[in-house]
Amino acid sequence: MKIGYCRVSTDDQNPDLQLTALKRSGCRKIFTDKATGAHVKRPELTKCLKALKAGDILMVWKLDRLGRSLRDLMPYWMI
Repeated sequence: MKIGYCRVSTDDQNPDLQLTALKRSGCRKIFTDKATGAHVKRPELTKCLKALKAGDILMVWKLDRLGRSLRDLMPYWMI
């Protein structure tokens, strides 16, 4: 199953572009966070990662939605 994750940095930003792209790509579940800053907790990302099962595909609109640097992204390669 394809599972999507999207994130916007502020309440003023709209996730519609990300949501539309994830839906068009076939995501059945989509988790959305509104969070800014490098060390802000993202509860929907935590739920998203826990929902993944063997064979599932995690999809994001852009890699920067998962992390702000390569160091932030490294833990996701191990999933």
